[in-house]
Amino acid sequence: MSDYVKNILLALLLALALGACGKSDANNLQAPESARIEAAAVGNAEIEQAFKAKKSDVQVSGHGVVIKLLKDDNKGSRHQKFLVRINAQQTLLFAHNIDLAPRVPLQADDEISFYGEYVYNPKGGIMHWTHHAPQGDHEAGWIMHNGQKYQ
Repeated sequence: MSDYVKNILLALLLALALGACGKSDANNLQAPESARIEAAAVGNAEIEQAFKAKKSDVQVSGHGVVIKLLKDDNKGSRHQKFLVRINAQQTLLFAHNIDLAPRVPLQADDEISFYGEYVYNPKGGIMHWTHHAPQGDHEAGWIMHNGQKYQ
């Protein structure tokens, strides 16, 4: 077994073990950011491939760690904006429509999983359509945070 695979498995086990403690644990234990990012990278291959191929309008699922909350975009439809690191090299900008879906109560270092539409940009990409499609004209997306689905 390669060192890379061993590191990924170790990061996953660590993330699972620390997840069992919960954030309300007296010591508020969390895996080191690098281990959490490695664990999050597992399962994001579709996004990484779209980025490398410079593809847009691709329905993807993935997960990552919130690294920064940004100011809402209030022009036109309102969007909650934040950055999520999905691996050591790639960050996604999320534009979550809060006129169609509830705001996700996020903080930096929170872990999320998501399903939506990926749009390429040279900085890593943009995720949108992370909400229901009221007209049924698009595939519905979502963001999962602390066991709650926001769509």
